[in-house]
Amino acid sequence: MSGTVLAFLCALTCVSWSEKLVDASPPNIIIMLMDDMGWGDLGVLGQPSKETPNLDAMAAQGMLLPNFYTANPLCSPSRAALLTGRLPVRNGFYTTNGHARNAYTPQEIVGGISRDEILLPQMLKKKGYISKIVGKWHLGHRAQYLPLKKGFDEWFGAPNCHFGPYNNSGRPNIPVYNNSEMVGRYYEEFKIDRKTGESNLTQIYLQEGLDFIRRQSLARQAFFLYWAADATHAPVYASRRFLGKSRRGRYGDAVMELDYSLGRILSTLRSLAIENSTFVFFTSDNGAALTSAPNESGSNGPFLCGKETTYEGGMREPAIAWWPGRIAAGTVNFQLSNVMDLYTTSLSLAGISPPDDRALDGLDLTPVLLNSSQALQNRPIFYYRGNQLMALRLGQYKAHYWTWTNSLDEFKKGVNFCPGQEVPGVTTHEQKEHTMQPLIFHLGRDPGEKFPLSVLSEEYQDALRRISPVVEQHKKTLVAGIPQLNMCDLAVMNWAPAGCEKLGKCLDVPESSPWKCEWPH
Repeated sequence: MSGTVLAFLCALTCVSWSEKLVDASPPNIIIMLMDDMGWGDLGVLGQPSKETPNLDAMAAQGMLLPNFYTANPLCSPSRAALLTGRLPVRNGFYTTNGHARNAYTPQEIVGGISRDEILLPQMLKKKGYISKIVGKWHLGHRAQYLPLKKGFDEWFGAPNCHFGPYNNSGRPNIPVYNNSEMVGRYYEEFKIDRKTGESNLTQIYLQEGLDFIRRQSLARQAFFLYWAADATHAPVYASRRFLGKSRRGRYGDAVMELDYSLGRILSTLRSLAIENSTFVFFTSDNGAALTSAPNESGSNGPFLCGKETTYEGGMREPAIAWWPGRIAAGTVNFQLSNVMDLYTTSLSLAGISPPDDRALDGLDLTPVLLNSSQALQNRPIFYYRGNQLMALRLGQYKAHYWTWTNSLDEFKKGVNFCPGQEVPGVTTHEQKEHTMQPLIFHLGRDPGEKFPLSVLSEEYQDALRRISPVVEQHKKTLVAGIPQLNMCDLAVMNWAPAGCEKLGKCLDVPESSPWKCEWPH
């Protein structure tokens, strides 16, 4: 199904809602993106550990979307998709160094988000929005790729994951930025105790978000807050107040603190009397990282495998939409939707037409969110690793054209993306092609992808007849972006970020010697 057809289907149901929104003042927009949090980590989705009372209340006051997906099973590409409304294969956040490889933005990556991409905060400026990102950026750490060069007005956070500590000789510790200059580094000014898991980073991120909301409310200024805390990414951390409080160890402690922080943000909106003019969306960047289980990983509920894979556990995400007075409380909508829809939906809410010079993969969800009886029919979900389409979901059916977890060599070394969940012929350790006869699952009856339909069955043949044209049309019309995640160089790491001179934190930059990045899985 082409983007044109999908846009037409959406337009039939969107027009009345968009007309109403244009007449009103555009709402504030808050997107809360968690890091490696799984679908099964929320109480409202079945987690028995009782760590998410505020998220559960948010769902009771808003809409739960159980069929919400990311655009990639890894952090950087999924974040690029959210902020561009485009699949990573279109926006360039992928690699061609090996077949079906996941790639991201470690310190040594040379590339970042392409200057040709138009990010959400850049579009929102058309209606005067002030935008801030709090937390993890992950779309490139070199100066030309940082948030204030990409439409954000403010930033407090870091460009990379909080890996470390490093000795600042072979590899520098990651800088933390306040707007365009670093104010310290992880493990130095911004402590993370690897032994105890103690860190105040989530509290710092919370206060940064609350301060931004209060300032914009006082100024009666429409705002976009992208709150991207990363405490649930290994190495997992929490502040002293939350350590040891959950039933799931340090990971559960981190979830409890994030849940507390979300509750504080929603209560602040109420205290400022702007809850009825603020759209809030909660989700995660990819599935729980089961390679870090059991101590530093979450739950993907009934779904197969986790982060790095294109099985459901790698790409199905928890998702809640909240907007008192506009989104009906206590609703559950099974619309197939994904993180790229937040781009198009945010533009619709702001009364801004999407850019017409590029293909967008995100659809406008306002008819679904504002009238829960509406649905965007026949909307596909694409599952990619690198530039390889691995699977596609249409309705209740999911077809796998390629299967792969990771290599047998990695698996034997203890890298396991599917611990305790191996399904013969499905969770393969070699890249196995099924193009001529895809594995098809009915996700309603079989959310764990354990029982592929018999190729001889009428159900299989009917599903294949409906899915195949969608795949063919997608491949026929796809124009891939230039891959941004192919080259690495030690010289581009965070040796001397802007502001390091003031702090006396500049480090010697090694000689440049670029190479093709190696992506094992």
